[in-house]
Amino acid sequence: MRPIWTGAIGFGLVNIPVKMYSATQASELNFDMIDSQDQSRIKYQRINESTGKEVNYENIAKAYNYNDHYVILEPEDFEKASPEQTKTINIEDFVYQKEIESIYYENVYYLEPDKSGSRPYALLREALKKSGKVGIATYIMRSKESLGVVSVYNDALILNKIRFAEEIRDVSELKLPTSTSIKKPEMEMALALIDKFSGTFDLSSYKDTYTVKLMERIKAKAKGVKIKESKLKIVHKKETDLLAQLKASMEAGRKRKSA
Repeated sequence: MRPIWTGAIGFGLVNIPVKMYSATQASELNFDMIDSQDQSRIKYQRINESTGKEVNYENIAKAYNYNDHYVILEPEDFEKASPEQTKTINIEDFVYQKEIESIYYENVYYLEPDKSGSRPYALLREALKKSGKVGIATYIMRSKESLGVVSVYNDALILNKIRFAEEIRDVSELKLPTSTSIKKPEMEMALALIDKFSGTFDLSSYKDTYTVKLMERIKAKAKGVKIKESKLKIVHKKETDLLAQLKASMEAGRKRKSA
């Protein structure tokens, strides 16, 4: 793996030199955009709005419109604005992970210690394990301040990028049903269904089956094989059928487990 960022974790007055790696990789297929007439690939151009001519990548600058005037920023401007922040994952608080709502989470990264940071890295890792807590940290990446959670995964420190509070939309914008519309037998049956399908979470048991099926379709089209189409029919049932649907779900679960 190639590091995407190098810096340090700030743990009180302790600095832990680390390298950051992306912890995930895409499982979907990569597609090219082509002209359907001759199958030539489509190229994207960077066009000058005034001249209509293409601009070379090395001539493209990043700028901010300040009072109707563009201020051009050089790469070093972003680092010099706050050198300590651009190179430090600064842990500011420690909390229990269950206090962090799942809606806050975004990307996840591995943190690997530099040679000189092995002992303090191990100290922070073991301290997090024993305390049962995670660190809330701020850091700068891609010219933007981010918020993250430093925790332990398989003996590695990881950084989960999380959203700021102002980035979460208010649920008051949604039209939501009230709990008073639920009948007691429906709740009892729903809880029984949840209990029946409850188990220990095993991530490896879940597969990206859509990508596999899509690849099968691509191979069939490449060979000129006729593809058997499957149809999906969405049935909208009345709300009065809810209890019957729950009972049928329980029965389907019995058949699946006995198969």
